[in-house]
Amino acid sequence: MNNKTDILELEHTLQIIKEIESNPKITQRHLAQKLEISLGKMNFMIKALIKKGIIEAKNFKNSKQKLAYMYLLTPKGIKIKLELIRKFLIWKTQEYKKLKEDIGRLKREHLVGLKENAQLPEKV
Repeated sequence: MNNKTDILELEHTLQIIKEIESNPKITQRHLAQKLEISLGKMNFMIKALIKKGIIEAKNFKNSKQKLAYMYLLTPKGIKIKLELIRKFLIWKTQEYKKLKEDIGRLKREHLVGLKENAQLPEKV
């Protein structure tokens, strides 16, 4: 799975899991704002996570006595979170190595360009 869209989806999933774990009473609206994605997409992702058994939603009454949801990470969700963290560690390490190589190549190209430019006769 090297498709950037897939990686972004998994990154959003991991961010949702982490946010829910740290604040089970977080709203979908607040999650969507934090992750900078649409509320509709957040709703879709939450429903998918519930369907997959990664999180579960429990009803509770909030401070305004309105019915709200509390999202809880399931044991399966904890395993998924750890697996995603492991995958991201691998991806980010590979990305880092590639960036390091690219930076080294660009520095060498820049130095060659400077040397070539220094050897050019100046135009009158």
